[in-house]
Amino acid sequence: MGLYRVRVSTGSSFCAGSNNQVHLWLVGEHGEAALGWRLRPARGKEVEFQVDVSEYLGQLLFVKLRKRHFLSDDAWFCNWISVQGPGASGNEFRFPCYRWVEGDGVLSLPEGTGRTVVDDPQGLFKKHREEELVERRKLYRWGNWKDGLILNIAGATINDLPVDERFLEDKRIDFEVSLTKGLADLAIKDSLNILTCWKSLDDFNRIFWCGQSKLAERVRDSWKEDALFGYQFLNGTNPMLLRRSVRLPARLEFPPGMGELQAELEKELQQGTLFEADFSLLDGIKANVILCTQQYVAAPLVMLKLQPDGKLLPMVIQLQLPHKGSPPPPLFLPTDPPMTWLLAKCWVRSSDFQLHELHSHLLRGHLMAEVIAVATRRCLPSIHPMYKLLIPHLRYTMEINIRARTGLVSDSGVFDQVVSTGGGGHVELLQRAGAFLTYSSFCPPDDLADRGLLGVKSSFYAQDALRLWEILSRYVEGIVSLHYKTDESVRDDIELQAWCREITEIGLLGAQDRGFPVTLQSKDQLCHFVTMCIFTCTGQHSSTHLGQLDWYSWVPNAPCTMRLPPPTTKDVTLEKVMATLPNFHQASLQMSITWQLGRRQPIMVALGQHEEEYFSGPEPKAVLKKFREELAALEKDIEIRNAQLDWPYEYLRPSLVENSVAI
Repeated sequence: MGLYRVRVSTGSSFCAGSNNQVHLWLVGEHGEAALGWRLRPARGKEVEFQVDVSEYLGQLLFVKLRKRHFLSDDAWFCNWISVQGPGASGNEFRFPCYRWVEGDGVLSLPEGTGRTVVDDPQGLFKKHREEELVERRKLYRWGNWKDGLILNIAGATINDLPVDERFLEDKRIDFEVSLTKGLADLAIKDSLNILTCWKSLDDFNRIFWCGQSKLAERVRDSWKEDALFGYQFLNGTNPMLLRRSVRLPARLEFPPGMGELQAELEKELQQGTLFEADFSLLDGIKANVILCTQQYVAAPLVMLKLQPDGKLLPMVIQLQLPHKGSPPPPLFLPTDPPMTWLLAKCWVRSSDFQLHELHSHLLRGHLMAEVIAVATRRCLPSIHPMYKLLIPHLRYTMEINIRARTGLVSDSGVFDQVVSTGGGGHVELLQRAGAFLTYSSFCPPDDLADRGLLGVKSSFYAQDALRLWEILSRYVEGIVSLHYKTDESVRDDIELQAWCREITEIGLLGAQDRGFPVTLQSKDQLCHFVTMCIFTCTGQHSSTHLGQLDWYSWVPNAPCTMRLPPPTTKDVTLEKVMATLPNFHQASLQMSITWQLGRRQPIMVALGQHEEEYFSGPEPKAVLKKFREELAALEKDIEIRNAQLDWPYEYLRPSLVENSVAI
């Protein structure tokens, strides 16, 4: 009993307010009090009022709310509700919401302290968390977009998504306006070029006039250089393929007269400076047919040497795997005629485009994050500390992925229209790539060690990924230590164990044979697993997303398709290069999509900068504050380093890393 001060915060996005009245109840350990119809929430506003409660409530556990409507249901986006009392000396309790309130059902918001099942020995929240998960499992159902792929949220269109997974209006408007602009640019470029005949590589400048970055302009000017070709394996938009050679690849067969090359490769191998990028995953993938015209796919191998100055230079390119009964495929060398060597590199860059967009970006970034998001919603109640830790990093992931499945990689989508692996090859590639989704490959310390990139001073991706992982690991450890005091408390958390099992056995289709855990047996194991989840949804996705505008805008540097087969001889002319690269429409569409998805997003939340406060109490806030301080220190170090670099690496700069897979 006594006077309570109540504050209610409404979201700031368009349509967040409501004309409906909201009824509130306070629920404590010893009683419940109805506060009556108290407010019509307004967008971006915080409403405060006081109410005298006659009942003795004890410690507050929940705020219940119900929105009442007469003529129409006007949804309300509630940020949080704060209650202070009884009296001026009473404690203040925060009840996080951050969701849409629809219909006229009663919604219960638990107080914001993170609690595991073990933390609730009296069972005060037991019924709430069980009922919440029952409803969530009805709402968040597993789907299967294509057989053999890791699972996704059920639903064919964005309208099938739970409302809390949809873009808020400001995000939706920006996304759809940018799509319209991209299509308008495409129409203009098509109309200006439809009657022209492209005869020179410089003709690609005819479509290189809208939306490119400053770095993209430098790529246009330098893309033929071997040093830039090698640099992209270290620090481009797909730094996930390169590895240090431990032996000469078995596929690398040397035709007669190549003994000197073999000796040079053996020498670099012995010195530990030989690296390789192997695109064997593309071997045998069915190539697209676009407007009745056959397209082509290659499966190259590139051998590179790391020089003392940090430059990574190509030594030899093999465009196809050898096949029994056939002569060894030709090996292309930097000493070949310039057009021959350039076309060989274009084939490598086109193959990298395919593997990057489908394997590194879509599968390892978007679809993996969606597995984490769906499992988290299905298995962890909103009161669980790991839910509170993870949920800011899962925002918008389901909608952006459905948009990809219905626009980019759908039947008649962008891949089918202009990409050489479209028309079904892209699905086959995704299915193959699933076998390479190992647990260690999602954890930079293990992945970089496995690929031999630790200590490579010119691999700025490796350096930044390691530092970001370490910062995230300390952040996760700080939150975990507040809620799990012993390894036994981890093992006894049945919700946590169900979440881990849901990811590995269900979402990832039984990935325990690829190193993913099915149970979490210790605090260290829990920290490692959660750090992997957050890094995948933030830094890893950023490292394969942000560079698209820089490296793919100049189409010859990353051709989306190739219109002639890989060369089998070295008599290559400019006419053959132009006839192989994408035509003007394919190149224009590549540029338009690259701009829309790769541009810096005006509506984004940088890593760790989310405004939502899911945790109550000073301890989690102190952990988050320390996390932000470490991110700021990393940001400053990257700025200082980049100022000294000819090609600055920014894709893991914390202010540019998005807090979730949202684009």
